[in-house]
Parts: sequence; C-alpha cells; structure tokens
Amino acid sequence: MSESPTKATTQADATSEGVAGNELVNNLKPLVLDIAIPLGSYYALHDGFGVGLVMSLALSSVVPAARTVFSLIKDRRVNGLAALMLAVNVIGIALSFVTGNPRIMLAKDSGVSSVIGIAILVSAFGSKPLMSAGLKPMITKGQATKVAVWDHLAATSTRFQRLERLFSVIWGGSLLVECVARLIGAFTLPVSTMVWLGTVLTIVAIGAAIVIGQVAADPMEKMVETEADAVAKREAAGADNVRLPKAA
Repeated sequence: MSESPTKATTQADATSEGVAGNELVNNLKPLVLDIAIPLGSYYALHDGFGVGLVMSLALSSVVPAARTVFSLIKDRRVNGLAALMLAVNVIGIALSFVTGNPRIMLAKDSGVSSVIGIAILVSAFGSKPLMSAGLKPMITKGQATKVAVWDHLAATSTRFQRLERLFSVIWGGSLLVECVARLIGAFTLPVSTMVWLGTVLTIVAIGAAIVIGQVAADPMEKMVETEADAVAKREAAGADNVRLPKAA
C-alpha cells in the first residue's frame, strides 16, 4: 500500500529540514573555525584568564594559521577568512612590541569587525554571499518546497540575487561602520569609556543590520512564499509535472 500524501509530505519536509540543517552547518563552519574560535579564545585567554596580550593573540592564531597553511598545501589557494583573521592577530602582536599605548590596543579591536565586515562584503559579490547561509533557514523554515524555490531563485532570478547581495552588503557595511566608530573612539574618548562602549557599538551595529536588512529579507521572503504557493496550487490541481514558476 502506498503512503498517504500527508505522510509522504511530512517525511519530505523532515528530510528537507535535515538537509537544510546540514547545509547551514557546512556554510557556517568556516565562520566558526576562522573567526568565532580565534576571537572567542582571544577574549577568553586575555580577559578571562589574564593571559598576556601577545600570548593570547599568538594562541588564538593557531587555528587560522593552520587552516591557511592547509589550504595552501591541499587546495593551492589562500583561505580568505583564516588569512584575514591571522593578519589581524599578527598586526596586533607587532603593535604590542612597537608601543604599549592602550589606545593602540583598543584600536586593534576594531580590526575584528573590519575582518568580518570585509569578508562579508567580498562574498556579496561572489557566488555565495556569506549572510545567505543564515538567512536561508529563516525564510525557508526547512520546508522542502521553499528550500527548492530558494535554490531555484538563487540560481535563476536576477532580482533575488541582487537582494541576496544587498543583504550581505548591509551586514558587512554595518560592521565596517562599527569598525570606524571604534577606531575614532579609541583615539578621542577616555580609555575607560571605550572599554564598555566597544561592546555597545557592537550590539548597535548588529541591531542596525537586523533592522535595515529587512529591506532585502522581506522581498526575498515574499518571492519564496509566492512561488512556493504557486507550486502548492499546481500540486493540489493534480498536475502530472509540477515545475517551479519561471524566475523574475
């Protein structure tokens, strides 16, 4: 006996959720390995355990350094995110030997935002904008039809591709603005003020990116929903060969 349409649909959605989850993990893995782990280990060592600045930077550079070398040997190419993060740490170490000025050290922290922001901006003009990895599961919600529609639009719709790029540009730009604000504050405001203000600037930058990012995210969601509804109606009508609508 064949499975009921409802059961088959449920199984398909469950499978698509697993695929979408695996895709999200694979897409976010470089960000975790090249940025989150080095950044987290630096602050944990330096601020949490009181390890010296140079040693904290050196230890937090191990992962990006290893991935950069690994990419050069295996793929004969430079791992962009890892190399950028490694460069920031190397510059920070160099600055620590040049001067003990705390303002220089505060300015170094702005490099973190610039690394992430530049990486996102560069990816926006490539084939896979970085921020799409996080946006896709939020819009498709793991539903098989919506995941298929997203992939279809991302491959064929010029408008959808522009919105994808715009979303990453907004996030990358927001982080670069935060970098500039941190840099200005490091040399104009009291050091004690910048110690806590830096965190506030990060929160504001992320909040601004979330709000402004809806300019791109909302129409993308509407496009996915519209075409997913069209597919569902064709399925309900009993079409023998259900195809995704032609992208704009």
